[in-house]
Amino acid sequence: MASATSPLLVLLAAMAVAALVVAPVSSAAALPSGFADIASKIPNPWSAFKNLTGCHFGEEQQGLAKLKDYLSHFGYLPESPGFNDMFDADLEEAIKVYQRNFGLNITGAMDAPTVAQMMAPRCGVADVINGTSSMGTGAASQAHGRNLYSYFPGAPRWPRSKRSLRYAIAQTAATPIDRATLSRVFARAFARWAAATTLNFTEAASAEDADITIGFHAGDHGDGEAFDGPLGTLAHAFSPTDGRFHLDAAESWVATGDVSRASSAVAVDLESVAVHEIGHLLGLGHSSEPGAIMFPTITSRTRKVDLASDDVVGIQSLYGGNPNFKGVAPPATSSRDMDSGAGALSRPWSALVAVVAVAAGLAVAL
Repeated sequence: MASATSPLLVLLAAMAVAALVVAPVSSAAALPSGFADIASKIPNPWSAFKNLTGCHFGEEQQGLAKLKDYLSHFGYLPESPGFNDMFDADLEEAIKVYQRNFGLNITGAMDAPTVAQMMAPRCGVADVINGTSSMGTGAASQAHGRNLYSYFPGAPRWPRSKRSLRYAIAQTAATPIDRATLSRVFARAFARWAAATTLNFTEAASAEDADITIGFHAGDHGDGEAFDGPLGTLAHAFSPTDGRFHLDAAESWVATGDVSRASSAVAVDLESVAVHEIGHLLGLGHSSEPGAIMFPTITSRTRKVDLASDDVVGIQSLYGGNPNFKGVAPPATSSRDMDSGAGALSRPWSALVAVVAVAAGLAVAL
């Protein structure tokens, strides 16, 4: 019997090895969580960056001008009336700063993890302001135990005499979400920051009575920061004491229910984005800590609403701590991590294990 099944086992083993070679799981191990969704065929203003994978200094390739425009928008390159498609020294340096901010390997080239991170939906607030990075310095800082939160240049904040801030949900005509639901979502989002600080927030009856105004807008809406459609720039907010908070009306916002089970593949959790943008309204810049609320990007169908210790230390350094604050909850598994597609990509050996298991089962059965 053993001699009869040995050729089959050899064949099945060969099939298992072939499956591992054919499946793209080995490269996925080096990519950020959620890359399957970021790099899918879902329309995204930055999807074309996939074509730049592997591009490096000295090359000329179509699409590099758009990459330079992206990096300029988020502060990594100076503004220009017209970028070219040459991978020059300035672009290489800009990519290195970007990689440092996001804790990636500092190669200066468009390697796969860098491309994936750049295609992720994100906040419209720049990471580098007036030539100074508003983020921490990535993995190196973490290794030395530094906090990775940051502030806007000059560390603007609401005055010490103003501990009660009022907000108004002022422009809602561009969103189908009803006012009552919006009120509940934003109340929860503000409450998360109030719990950790000496600040408190109440909804005002009108924009005229408010310190902070919230609105949904499409495309160019008059503040110099035009929105770009689904899964590009999700929202932006201004530093204290400006008080403006704008959301892209083109997004498939989810305000109730489990966003990870949303029917739309481009669904974005409204409360998650709101908590992040409120951090900007209060004076926080972006953080290099992936688990922090103030990390610049979030994938679709993901919920991320709990302040991390990095967020808490940063905001309490500005406004002091709430004596009733019970501390940061242990990190929870995000809805994106629980997604079966992302989970499969994060386990590069899973395909081989599955094939080998099937092979073993067939051998036993025979």
